[in-house]
Amino acid sequence: MATGLSSDGGEYYEAECERLEPSLVNIIDQQSLKWIFVGGKGGVGKTTVSCSLATLLSDERESVLLISTDPAHNLSDAFNQKFSGEPTLVNGFRNLYAMEIDTQAPQEELLQTQAASLLGQLQQYIPGIDEVMAFATVMRQVESYP
Repeated sequence: MATGLSSDGGEYYEAECERLEPSLVNIIDQQSLKWIFVGGKGGVGKTTVSCSLATLLSDERESVLLISTDPAHNLSDAFNQKFSGEPTLVNGFRNLYAMEIDTQAPQEELLQTQAASLLGQLQQYIPGIDEVMAFATVMRQVESYP
């Protein structure tokens, strides 16, 4: 165990911990990981990375669910298979499922109720509401996923 001095002159102990090299192998091998989020600006390869991770994880895990909230629905393009808002088995895999969530659908459902009409009026003033609605849809799917 290493020791050193803190900024206030007191002694501190640095915990011994295994340093993992940043690699896909370490991500795949981490059985404690339940969620992997891939994000970034447009065109940085989120779909490519997500699909690659999901296919590798499907070799190691009992079941993998790949969820996209991208309005462009690029998962369908990547796997050459149409996906919807429900988990669908990816062709050629026994345990890899994919779904593409329509982030506008939950908003449209909410807007059908009278109480939600206020939300519809305020929607343009609430930054990130699309992401909140998409996350709520993801959580409903995850809670119902076996």
